[in-house]
Amino acid sequence: MAPSIRFTQRAARSSTALLAQSLTRQQCPRLPRSLPVKRYNSSTPTTPTTPALHSPPSTSAPVTPSTPAASSSTSSAPVTPPTPAASSTSSSYSAPRRASYGAFRAKILLYSTILATSGYLAYFYATDTRASVHQWLVPRLIRTIWPDAEDAHDVGVKAMKSLYPVNLHVRERSGANANAGLGLSVFGHPLANPIGISAGLDKHADIIDPLFALGAGVVEVGGCTPLAQPGNPKPRMFRVPGIDGLINRYGLNSHGADDMAMRLRNRVRLYARANGLTEAEVLNGEGAVPPGSLAHGRLLAVQIAKNKDTPEQDVGAVSRDYTYCVSRLAPYADILVVNVSSPNTPGLRDLQAVEPLTEILSAVVDEARRADRKTKPKVMVKVSPDEDEEAQMEGIVQAVWRSGVDGVIVGNTTKRRVGVVPPGVAVTAKEAATLGETGGYSGPMMFNRTLNLVKRYRKMLDGQSLALTQPGADGKRAVHDEKKDIVDEAVGASLGGIEGTPTGMVEDDITKTPLSKRSTRSRETVDGSRNQKVIFATGGISTGEQALQILNAGASLAMVYTGLVYGGRRHGYPH
Repeated sequence: MAPSIRFTQRAARSSTALLAQSLTRQQCPRLPRSLPVKRYNSSTPTTPTTPALHSPPSTSAPVTPSTPAASSSTSSAPVTPPTPAASSTSSSYSAPRRASYGAFRAKILLYSTILATSGYLAYFYATDTRASVHQWLVPRLIRTIWPDAEDAHDVGVKAMKSLYPVNLHVRERSGANANAGLGLSVFGHPLANPIGISAGLDKHADIIDPLFALGAGVVEVGGCTPLAQPGNPKPRMFRVPGIDGLINRYGLNSHGADDMAMRLRNRVRLYARANGLTEAEVLNGEGAVPPGSLAHGRLLAVQIAKNKDTPEQDVGAVSRDYTYCVSRLAPYADILVVNVSSPNTPGLRDLQAVEPLTEILSAVVDEARRADRKTKPKVMVKVSPDEDEEAQMEGIVQAVWRSGVDGVIVGNTTKRRVGVVPPGVAVTAKEAATLGETGGYSGPMMFNRTLNLVKRYRKMLDGQSLALTQPGADGKRAVHDEKKDIVDEAVGASLGGIEGTPTGMVEDDITKTPLSKRSTRSRETVDGSRNQKVIFATGGISTGEQALQILNAGASLAMVYTGLVYGGRRHGYPH
């Protein structure tokens, strides 16, 4: 066969195949692309017959692939398209798939909503101080996992420090008006409530803001010494769970005054930057918050102490220890607390005698008044519950008035073990051995002693105020020292004017006088003057009723610590 004829035949076969494929796709788009195409034998005419476009498709014969043997006999048969039944079957197959996909999406949406809602509710519950899990589960879990009390304390501090920046910390979520009846004023500052947290829980000023978030009106950090010191050897903290008690002999372990000052200053700087202020403006009160707490209705107290190596016989050296701490920490504190009552520093309690205590407190007050800010920090002294003889207490009261100190924190841990076990309570052999450990004890059985001391100090302090305001033979007021001309705000003046609030008043029979009448008698108690010294109380307070008794006995603030260890914020923090 000539080459031109062969070329013409190939072209014809190719064009016919392409045309058949095109027609098949138009008539049946759902069929696969590999539909059989009629092949033409070389013996067929050069121009093949093209199927008529107008002829209807045949439905009698199925579409089958053509073979070379049959191609010559079926060369004129048209390509058979799919039947309408095939299209309906495909459509009915797609509908269930679409329905199942929609149901799947609905399930995913439902599960996601349930998960998000559950997570939010769990977060809301777990970060609320009122959640019972903080009373019944968390403290017991911590004590089980970390048998050593100091290890558990360190873990708790680290957890609070880590959770606060990511907003996962425990906080008080009561309404804005829930504690409206507990508001009061101390040192001229409004307080949200009369509850505080004692020093020792936050020794190095690591968790100030998380502690304020629990709802405390006052947070006391420290004690802080001039130079860093490790404290006593471990173990140095012990639990007595049968009576909810603690024994510690930390020995004032501290990172030093410079370290704490750096932490407090960084906190002030961060607040100033966040509120568009300078550091000086915040310290001078232009941020409308106290420069220590940096929060409305709160006050920050910083406890200071002498180094263990400083001999207590050298009162001058001891005074320099305290004044160094004041010079570094006074700008960032609302209240400075002079600790002369720790039972774990040898010789420290000897400084509670009249002369050395007066010299130390006078030096602290003078240094505090040189603080580089507009409003100076107040100064309080923390006294021991073991110094409860009349002469000892009178000496402390004299030192307070002579030095110009603003108030007294009544209570600390005790060396005594008499009366710490409630009647009818049997302690285990292990707990009995723990009670024999050296150190200071704290727990619920300290409450009665604290209450008694508050009443006695209130009467003595106000009695000393009366003596100072009595006119002498020459008609002038008797004054022991120039510092007596400096009049400090008193809790009686600030609290007594608030009708119906729990106040610390002096009463001969405090329990028989209605609360609403005590504010009037308080102003008359001090001969019309407003020179009352402020009293904070700590020791054994674990319920709201006990806190109210302390306040009615003459204190302005009830402070807690050990109750938080055993019952969490819900149980150990009076409502």
